[in-house]
Amino acid sequence: MEYNKLRVIISGGGTGGHIFPAVSIARKLVELNPSTEILFVGAEGRMEMEKVPREGFRIVGLPVAGLQRRLTPGNILRNLLLPFKVLASVTKAASIIKEFKPDIAVGVGGYASAPLLAAAVMKKVPTLIQEQNGFAGLTNKMLGPRVKRICVAYEGMERFFPADRIVMTGNPIRPEMRPQTAARKLEGIEFYGFSPEKRHILIIGGSLGSGTLNRAVQGWIEAGRPGGEDIEVLWQCGKYYKAGVDSFMEAHPCKEVKHCDFISRMDLAYAMADVVISRSGASSVSEICAVGKAAVFVPSPNVAEDHQTHNAMALVKRGAALMVKDAEASERLMPEAIGLVHDSARIAALEANASEMALPDAAQAIADEIYKVLGK
Repeated sequence: MEYNKLRVIISGGGTGGHIFPAVSIARKLVELNPSTEILFVGAEGRMEMEKVPREGFRIVGLPVAGLQRRLTPGNILRNLLLPFKVLASVTKAASIIKEFKPDIAVGVGGYASAPLLAAAVMKKVPTLIQEQNGFAGLTNKMLGPRVKRICVAYEGMERFFPADRIVMTGNPIRPEMRPQTAARKLEGIEFYGFSPEKRHILIIGGSLGSGTLNRAVQGWIEAGRPGGEDIEVLWQCGKYYKAGVDSFMEAHPCKEVKHCDFISRMDLAYAMADVVISRSGASSVSEICAVGKAAVFVPSPNVAEDHQTHNAMALVKRGAALMVKDAEASERLMPEAIGLVHDSARIAALEANASEMALPDAAQAIADEIYKVLGK
């Protein structure tokens, strides 16, 4: 297939789960044709305005904001101003489209997607959206009937979108996230200073961290690490909680548990792990499938439409992961993970089923759909 030069606007953001797929799509399009021009459109004050330029792409901000669900006096005022911000954002988006003259507008979810794609539809610019989660976000649900193509990562998305526009592509992931080999596992164990004679659990709390996961680990350590005599743990506690966890570990020294706020070599962290404990954001779920790891998911309750539970349940129903509810994590999480890490047969079954659900070439698949929409 020949990949012609394109002019592409990519809109959305607000969270890493939206930004990373957007950047991956942009990189793939530029890889396919280095002359392709990309413009990102985000929401003023959101993390995409900082992170996208770091990746080498230009971004323009819209004054849009989201609906505040918790009704404090300040939030009520923000909600009253929201229609004016949306109108101003659509107007600015139309101006951006007129100036940039894109061949296509791509939305990845988040505040900026709605006004940008609404303006694109009005100006008859072809449009495509990518939905990362198993439960569609509000912005994408609103846009679904109006766009040309909808790229999804989970089955059953016909309940949210017109079936004839849905294409199963998966979520873009980091290119180094691939199925692990025995040699790679040993490399990871050595990199993190662990013993190949022991079993290994990786705990991913995200860049900011998860209080729920951290409290579960701390409770397990305080109890004397029951069932964990032959287990070593790599624990990403997150930068928000790092100081508190540092103090905790000084008071409860444990050489079998290594904690950090951020893991730079996630490929080797996955490689060394027998079991992964993680929240179930779209990117984490897709990466765990890609590397073929047995996982215990703890969906965050603090997300719109409880989409992390839907993401996790898509794997649980296929025998590809386990799930512990956030409210039950203090009591159940570590015993569940320790029971799993000692059950080689169950690990093998989960790994095989997770691997079957992997869609590792999602960025390429989405890029191909962009060209198909344009007939180029």
